[in-house]
Amino acid sequence: MNLNLDPNIDDPDGFYQELLAAHEGLDKQQSDALNARLILTLANHIGDRGVLREALEIAK
Repeated sequence: MNLNLDPNIDDPDGFYQELLAAHEGLDKQQSDALNARLILTLANHIGDRGVLREALEIAK
């Protein structure tokens, strides 16, 4: 399975606003921890090590 890089989020602007709202009132350490938990949650949902490896390479 290849990583899907095509736009695939319904209402991306709305999601971006939700993401920003989730960080409101957090300090840098709390914000970084939220991001780490979100990454691990989504990685677990994806589950495919090949896709995750590809995402890591693309993110570098």
